[in-house]
Amino acid sequence: MSSETPFRINVPDEKLAALRAKLELATFPDELEDAGWKYGPPLADMKRLTEKWKNGYDWRKHEKELNEELPMFTRDIEVDGFGALNIHYVHQKSKTVGAIPLLFCHGWPGSFLEVRGILPLLTASSPEHPSFHVVALSLPGFGFSEGPHKPGFALDQYAEVPHKLMLALGYNEYVTQGGDWGFLITRRMASLYGGKHHKAWHTNFPMADPPTWKSPLSFLSFLLTPWSVEEKAGLERTTWYRTKSSGYFVEQSTFPQTLGYGFTDSPVSLLAWIYEKLVIWTDNYKWTDDEGSSSVIFPVYCLPACEIVLTWISLYWFSRAGPAAAHRIYFELHGDFYDLGRTSYPTIPMGASYFPKELLLFPSAWLRKLNNVVFESHHKTGGHFASYERPGELVQDVRKMFGKGGPAFAIVPGKSGYS
Repeated sequence: MSSETPFRINVPDEKLAALRAKLELATFPDELEDAGWKYGPPLADMKRLTEKWKNGYDWRKHEKELNEELPMFTRDIEVDGFGALNIHYVHQKSKTVGAIPLLFCHGWPGSFLEVRGILPLLTASSPEHPSFHVVALSLPGFGFSEGPHKPGFALDQYAEVPHKLMLALGYNEYVTQGGDWGFLITRRMASLYGGKHHKAWHTNFPMADPPTWKSPLSFLSFLLTPWSVEEKAGLERTTWYRTKSSGYFVEQSTFPQTLGYGFTDSPVSLLAWIYEKLVIWTDNYKWTDDEGSSSVIFPVYCLPACEIVLTWISLYWFSRAGPAAAHRIYFELHGDFYDLGRTSYPTIPMGASYFPKELLLFPSAWLRKLNNVVFESHHKTGGHFASYERPGELVQDVRKMFGKGGPAFAIVPGKSGYS
C-alpha cells in the first residue's frame, strides 16, 4: 500500500478565470408562460444562480473553509486489473480511543461534501452515545479522486477501492454508511468482505426486491397484506420517480459520453442538470440565492442555500477527472441497480433509515425478508440527501444502531465507540 499524502484543494487561477469567461458567454433558452418546474429548472432560477456564480460567489472563501474543516488526504489504491488509482478522502479521527471505524460512501450527484454536516456529530465524544473514526472517500471519477482509464470498472471495483482504503488506514474491521450509489457499493462490500472485515452496514437508501412466486409464502403474503399509509405513499413516490424523474438515469447509463461534452464545455448545463435533482429530490427545501433568506439547507454551518448549491456544482466543475467522468458509473453499474438479486444477499447486520421523499421506497418487509435487518427507523420528513437535510436524525439512527443497547453494539471487536 502506498503512503498517505495530505491534500488541500487549490484550484488554479486559470481555471477560475476560464469558468468566469464561460459564465459571461452563457446563453439561455426561452421559457413557456407559467411553466414553473414542469419542464425543468425555471429560467429565473438559472439566471440568478448563474449571475451569483459569476459575480457574487467567492470560490476561494469556500475552498479555504473546506481545507480548514476537513482533514483531506490522497493515497494510491491498487485495483485488480486497473492498476493504481490516486484516491482522495476525508479522514477524521475521534478523540475516543475506542471509536468505531466508519466508512461514509456517497453517490450521484453527491460527493465527499455530503459528510460535512454529519462529521462533527459522528466524531463527537460522549458517554451518552458512540463515537466514530470517519473516512469519506471521493469515489473514483468523483471529486479529487482519479478516474478509471478503461471500460469495465464495475461494482466489484467500486467496492474494492474503499475496502482497500480502510485496510490501508489500519481499519481491518469497520462499518459503513451510504446512500444512492453508496448503498449499492457498501452492499457489495458487505457481500465480498462481510464477516472478516466489514462488520455491519447502514443505509438511508434501502432498496429491496419484491417477493416473487419463487418464494410462494412470501409472495402470497405480499398479495394478501394490505398496504399501510406510509407504504402507499412510498410506492406513489417510487412511481413518480420512475415516470417523472428518472430520464437522467437512462441517458447516463446508455450514452454518458454524449452528456459529457455538454457538461465539460458549459457550466450552466452542469448547473441545470444537478440543480434540478437538488430541488426535486429533497423534501420541499427552497434553494435560493437570497443571502437574507431563512432557507438554509446546511444548518450546521448556517450557510445560504445558494452557496451550498454553487459549492456543490463547483466541486463537479473543478473535479480532477472532469465533469463528465462521474456519470460513467451509471453505464457500468445500472444492471446491478435494478437487479439486486443477481448477486448474493449480505448476511452481516444491516440498518435502514426511511425518509419519505427518498426516490425509491419499498415496504420494509421486503428488505427484512432478504437481509439481516437489525435496525429500522422511519422518519416524517426528509428526502434523498439525508446527511444534508436531516443530519441530526441520520446520525441519531447510526448511534442507536451501534450504541449501548443497540443491535450492533460492539460489533467491531475492541471498538465499542466509547472510552
